[in-house]
Amino acid sequence: MRFATLFCVLLLLLRFGLLVESIIVPVDFLALQAIRKSLDDLPGSNFFDSWDFTSDPCNFAGVYCDGDKVTALNLGDPRAGSPGLSGRIDPAIGKLSALTELSIVPGRIMGSLPHTISQSKNLRFLAISQNFLSGEIPASLGELRGLKTLDMSYNQLTGSIPPSIGSLPELSNLILCHNHLNGSIPQFLSQSLTRIDLKRNNLTGIISPTSLPPSLQYLSLAWNHLTGPVNRVLLRLNQLNYLDLSLNRFTGAIPGQIFTFPITNLQLQRNFFYGVIQPANQVTIPTVDLSYNRFSGELSPLLSNVQNLYLNNNRFTGQVPVSFVDRLLASNIQTLYLQHNFLTGIQISPAADIPVSSSLCLQYNCMVLPVQTPCPVKAGLQKTRPTTQCNEWRG
Repeated sequence: MRFATLFCVLLLLLRFGLLVESIIVPVDFLALQAIRKSLDDLPGSNFFDSWDFTSDPCNFAGVYCDGDKVTALNLGDPRAGSPGLSGRIDPAIGKLSALTELSIVPGRIMGSLPHTISQSKNLRFLAISQNFLSGEIPASLGELRGLKTLDMSYNQLTGSIPPSIGSLPELSNLILCHNHLNGSIPQFLSQSLTRIDLKRNNLTGIISPTSLPPSLQYLSLAWNHLTGPVNRVLLRLNQLNYLDLSLNRFTGAIPGQIFTFPITNLQLQRNFFYGVIQPANQVTIPTVDLSYNRFSGELSPLLSNVQNLYLNNNRFTGQVPVSFVDRLLASNIQTLYLQHNFLTGIQISPAADIPVSSSLCLQYNCMVLPVQTPCPVKAGLQKTRPTTQCNEWRG
């Protein structure tokens, strides 16, 4: 039966006069037909207009061939303003044995990712983001030993991240943000992994100190339910240039050494960190956001080199270092948010002329405000923290 089908396909191609050297292998031809039947243009899209199976499939929009085999599929064309595609991914996708790249532009692709995709052993790039994929991530993706980029962000995926994903030796980009994934973060073995984006999921558990490779440059785990200390994890990540651990339930101290790394963006807001921040050297990070945690201790003068510093809603105590005031008045600090702590004083003149380009908020601390400055709405209306709270915290 299968032989008869392939024979008919060959006759069809020859009937319409295609040159032999332009004919793709029948298996790939049938796979493309199945893929086309399972997908449609959304209103306003004309991506599939060129998919005329009486002509050479290698000339179809988004189809790239090497010889007589399909090597890449880029379905949907955002450059032309296409609103995307709808439908489901047909399991025949796995029949494309030479496929190295598969991407689908944002649209309304539904259903689960076919397990058969693991049959495309040469796949290096898999990106199907901003659609409506559901179900679990197939553990069989771990069989794609050459996979470098896996982007299935902004979908409706559930279940845990398969440990087999962490074992991919060539993985460099893992982007699974904005899904409904749960469970713990697996251990990643790839030493070329530079980007992990898992924000806005339902991940839980403790991050093992050895689960993340030192090669990471971008790490976002925000908006999850992760717990436990992160100090030993962060000490290994000495190549980070972006770190966002906000809105979790991490505990423990933040190692001062991380502030000596070339991090350009640091966000640790709305966690449950405990401990004192003790930078080892002068901070040169443009923006540091440690708000909405439970950091304690006195503020280090080394933090005054930051342009935008968000330390609000913590448990910092003591005096605000003079270096903070000096750099604020010199317009070197643009944002200094210290509200909702237990700070007891700041050496600044009531007549000080704070630059228009700078913002200072001090309210709800254990001191009488020496200057009145505008604060964010979330800071509330109370200017000073109740004395009872200050005494209890001091005790």
